[in-house]
Amino acid sequence: MSAKPAQPVQMDDEVRVRVAGTERIVVVARLIRKRVGAAEAGLCVIDRTPPPPPREELIALPRRDRGSGRPTKHERRELNRLRGFNDD
Repeated sequence: MSAKPAQPVQMDDEVRVRVAGTERIVVVARLIRKRVGAAEAGLCVIDRTPPPPPREELIALPRRDRGSGRPTKHERRELNRLRGFNDD
């Protein structure tokens, strides 16, 4: 279940949260009635987030230089050829 912050949840609900570009999956273990500190709130959920991929896989992905802008038509066609997409 994806929810807005104010969305009510029930026990055993699975909630997906995007934090800093990564997705966390948590299961509600206990409901709390009032605001509590982060340490106590952390005890009320079970983290089911899969482990991140190894660094070798992240390094293997080609990245475009930051600030280089949008690819030109020629660069885009080369990228599509490398990825196996057809221009047809």
